[in-house]
Amino acid sequence: MSSTARLGYLGMGLMGLPMSLRLRAAGCDLVVWNRSAAKAEPARAAGARVAASPADVAREADIVFMCLTDAAAVEDVAFGPNGLASVSGQGRIVVDFSSITPDATRDIAARLAAANGMRWMDAPVSGGTKGAEEGSLAIMAGGSQDDYERVRPYVAHMAQRFTLMGPLGAGQTTKLCNQIIVGGTMAILAEATRLAANSGIDPMLLPQALAGGFADSKPLQLFLPRMAQGIHNPPIGHTYTMLKDLDSVVELARQTGTPVPMTAVASQMFRLVNATRGPESEALEIYKLSESR
Repeated sequence: MSSTARLGYLGMGLMGLPMSLRLRAAGCDLVVWNRSAAKAEPARAAGARVAASPADVAREADIVFMCLTDAAAVEDVAFGPNGLASVSGQGRIVVDFSSITPDATRDIAARLAAANGMRWMDAPVSGGTKGAEEGSLAIMAGGSQDDYERVRPYVAHMAQRFTLMGPLGAGQTTKLCNQIIVGGTMAILAEATRLAANSGIDPMLLPQALAGGFADSKPLQLFLPRMAQGIHNPPIGHTYTMLKDLDSVVELARQTGTPVPMTAVASQMFRLVNATRGPESEALEIYKLSESR
């Protein structure tokens, strides 16, 4: 392969589109695909080529990045009609930014390697759409050291931090640890915001008042104002995504004998958000569960 790799990106969603635009802004040769072609138009306008299928992306790319909704979508892109498995995979590598379970990652990676020799890294992300737009994401990876070194220069255009956590599946396990913290923090921030409002304190002053103390954090500074002001569009992340990840935490905890009582409570709270406000609602609408009727 050449010293400057040809890149592909599958999935032009909330995260995939801004990440692909950062690759183009860095001058990378890029071909993209999305199931609904209209969502790929901003990438085309930025100079990316738009392919008709995942297989067409793989034919043109040495490194294929992707960020998809769930394991079923990853499975379909890998093994469905005109999927990645239908082309030669020798010398090619997939870097999967999707958040799926460690078991699903290892299974899909092994089957794809057996089908055509294509290599795989799991590399789920944290930082939301703002991080994707700014290139400040934290990305946690699972895979080989050689593959990590190969993709690292290109991931650097999209992330502030890219850490190899171990073999395949380690990135997804790390992301689940991340989601324990993020999902639990959202639930706790919703409680603090509601208590302040119900007690006659302006909750918009909390980020300023707590800045620099032990309660300070990026979620406090970013999430609480959105909750307090009811700003949910564009969404930082959807309820169905958070619920999927927290359910995966609970399942992995069951498999490993790990107690996760706080995560179990948070997952049920997001299940209520999903039921009452819809799966496409922003996860921060968890604050609205405690509204007075």
